[in-house]
Amino acid sequence: MSRFRAFRIYEVEGRVVGRFVELGLDDLDPGEVVIRTHYSSVNYKDALAATGAGRIIRRYPCVGGIDVAGEVEVSADARFRPGDEVLVTGYDMGVAHDGGYAEYVRVPANWVVPLPVNLSLFDAMALGTAGFTAALAIHRLEQNELSPDKGKVLVTGASGGVGSLAIMMLAQLGYHVVALTGKAEQQDYLKALGAREILLRSTLELDSQRPLEKAQWAGALDAVGGNVLAWLTRTVQQDGAIASYGNAAGIELHTTVFPFILRGVKLLGVDSAATQMSLRKQVWQRLAGALYPQGLERIVQTVPFDALPGAFGKMLHGGAHGRTVVDFPAGKK
Repeated sequence: MSRFRAFRIYEVEGRVVGRFVELGLDDLDPGEVVIRTHYSSVNYKDALAATGAGRIIRRYPCVGGIDVAGEVEVSADARFRPGDEVLVTGYDMGVAHDGGYAEYVRVPANWVVPLPVNLSLFDAMALGTAGFTAALAIHRLEQNELSPDKGKVLVTGASGGVGSLAIMMLAQLGYHVVALTGKAEQQDYLKALGAREILLRSTLELDSQRPLEKAQWAGALDAVGGNVLAWLTRTVQQDGAIASYGNAAGIELHTTVFPFILRGVKLLGVDSAATQMSLRKQVWQRLAGALYPQGLERIVQTVPFDALPGAFGKMLHGGAHGRTVVDFPAGKK
């Protein structure tokens, strides 16, 4: 562990630059647990951070990667012992604390989740933040009385990592899933995941000024925000709920109070990064059980750590769907 490789992100003369470097453990941010990395993953947030396309990182330099799964190498916390298989997603990883794109990762013990029984370390990163977000959104919707008998559930950003996994999970639970996408060429892919209907974004009247429209959805999972989320507020049925976790179409929300006071629509914010540990463990247990997407391998591509930079541009420019797992061969003894 004297020296190891990491993908670190710098700000140089106002530009964001990521590159491979060699670090020592003392170069990493503090924490009670050192993890030998087996796998990480590439999320949209990671691509934004590594390229500077989004102002994600709060301090430079910073090792990228908001996810990691591996074995405990060293622990100063009695809850974890060397050899334990663990995962970490969210918190400040890869944003304000050195993250998962390194052969060794050091984090606070309170961020560490023991790997659930029935999940492999690879599975944990095939799911990663995307799978955890999808599962958390479904969990929150069901806490607000969503069930398969209530009606159709719409998933936006359907071909992305969260959307793909959400469709698989919802279909397994018996929901009638409608996938909303801007990519007509992805229709067969989305149906193979379990979507019963495909709705193309180009067919929607997103800029309508009507405060309410035809009620269609018992619930919705939204990765898009902006005018798509506003349209959802107008089209969710009585007592329906929307789980909001993304802003690909914009951060502003222009709507009226009518969906909330005339239809009882509930808008649920989903912040997977800061989820309390008790709920975090509960959701990961569901991911290891009923929410584990059967056929997960069909939507996962694996890239070696050396090829990591190439995955960012592909994700940002629409060339990727599903999930990308980063393999650290050197981490496996």
